[in-house]
Amino acid sequence: MVPEPAPARTVRSELRGAVLHVELDSPGTGNAVTSAMLDELLALLAVPDPAVRVIVLSAAGRDFCLGGDRDELLAGLDEDPTGGRIRAYGDKARRVCDALVNSPAVTIARVQGRATGAGFALALACDLRAGADNAVFRLPELALGLPVAWGGLLPRLLHEVGAARVREIILTGRPVGAVEARELAILQRVVPEQELDEAVAEWARPITRRSEAALRVTKTLLASHASATRLADAAVLDSELMASVLAAAHYTRSLADRGPAS
Repeated sequence: MVPEPAPARTVRSELRGAVLHVELDSPGTGNAVTSAMLDELLALLAVPDPAVRVIVLSAAGRDFCLGGDRDELLAGLDEDPTGGRIRAYGDKARRVCDALVNSPAVTIARVQGRATGAGFALALACDLRAGADNAVFRLPELALGLPVAWGGLLPRLLHEVGAARVREIILTGRPVGAVEARELAILQRVVPEQELDEAVAEWARPITRRSEAALRVTKTLLASHASATRLADAAVLDSELMASVLAAAHYTRSLADRGPAS
């Protein structure tokens, strides 16, 4: 038997000294987040290397990430109308974002172009976020018939930005440009795209000289204080919410396709 070719990788990584560079590498799809991409990210992030002080999350192509792969999600519903595949995907998404948040290394998002839905969530899970002046953030979930339930995005966004502004961004689905994103603390730094690598390096250089123990304890303290401001973290239900909404929509469409009962 001829072995099947290995699936194309969608994430590239390179260790440079104490900095691990992780790049979403599916520019032809706008770096759409598939289940395979989440597996690759988990393999890189789930077991921290104590020698790594900084993790830089970037993306190839014009856009950082255009969100979850909707074709894969719909195919998963066709295979399992109860939403089991969606739940598995959502659980992986949460684990990836939690790995970024809870990493003992300082995580830096390098954002250019559009960061939509899941792309927004991946960037927001990082400690520091530098964006090109062409960066645009958007949450179009309502227009797509989806809840804002991916990787624990909503509680993090509420904590970082504030309820009133988040409510308006989600309900309208409008884009948030780089300058406004900096004002809202979605980004902490905005530079021309050609200066983005240097902006990230300016953050990374001093951090790589910090002790592993000091970084680990500081990251733990910051995460603890952030979580202490929330009475409960409903993000644990993200995968269930997404699966139930999509499964219900899929069931409604299937009834419509059958037509009236005879």
